Amino acid sequence: MTRSSPAELPPAILLMGPTASGKTAVALEIAAHIPVEIVSVDSAQVYRHMDVGTAKPTAAERAAVPHHLIDVIDPSESYSAARFRADAAHLMQEIAARGRVPLLAGGTMLYFKALREGLSSLPPADAAVRAVIEAEAARKGWPALHAELAHIDAPTAARLKPGDAQRIQRALEVFRVSGKPLSALQGARVADQAQQRFVPLALVPSDRAALHRRIALRFEAMLAAGLVEELADLRRKYALDPGLPSMRCVGYRQAWEYLEGRYDRAALRDRGIYATRQLAKRQLTWLRAMPEPKIFDCLAPDLGVRVVCHLKEQAALGS
Repeated sequence: MTRSSPAELPPAILLMGPTASGKTAVALEIAAHIPVEIVSVDSAQVYRHMDVGTAKPTAAERAAVPHHLIDVIDPSESYSAARFRADAAHLMQEIAARGRVPLLAGGTMLYFKALREGLSSLPPADAAVRAVIEAEAARKGWPALHAELAHIDAPTAARLKPGDAQRIQRALEVFRVSGKPLSALQGARVADQAQQRFVPLALVPSDRAALHRRIALRFEAMLAAGLVEELADLRRKYALDPGLPSMRCVGYRQAWEYLEGRYDRAALRDRGIYATRQLAKRQLTWLRAMPEPKIFDCLAPDLGVRVVCHLKEQAALGS
């Protein structure tokens, strides 16, 4: 079989950026000029009924342009980078077959990395092993399990905080299932032959303080729109606990602690804004490591026009 050159592959646009950088607005601007279907690259928007705190596109926006990988699972379930990679690969082929361009837009940089570089050869989740680890954590505490991890996988333990329950649990699970440390297995990535030509775009702020102001305004808007009330309803509807991936999402984690009476409404606002700023910082760190994206200032008043003009200059992306 003849391997296609990158230029011959159908394009897929990757629209990456930190939270509050305006990805949704830019995606809709692109859709107004280029025949695209949008694939969400957001580990929080996959959850049904988590609408306020995930900044999902509105019903009108989703009706105007086809959107995918939104409202995929319940908050009591888990979604992985491996599942995203498989789902996105399938969707990109379907969208291209319809004569449209896949536009993958979001801020979950791990998903973008998995899509472009493949995934580590890690064992699948083992519910029995996880249950044992959770029982141990209940008895000893996560810092004790972090210390255990340091003995068997020092590189992984060094990059995790002692209270990072989700990642400590996964690292211990990998070792107990495979007999090998997570840090050793993560070096061996499995990548399929490319089926798309990626066109990566990065929305980056020229002024970090301006992005922080956007973040504050957006979190305040989420509180006004009923983030706390939405979470209270989710807790009545589903069997949730604060260790679930859905409840560890920024905003929901702080709202959960507020509902548990750990602090007042003013502290909820401050903690939510701080956590969102930290998320944006991590996203920008990931972006700096991404291979050669075209960078745009997300604060530019004509951002959408600039992005569309750039895309129309790319082969097979003109109007």
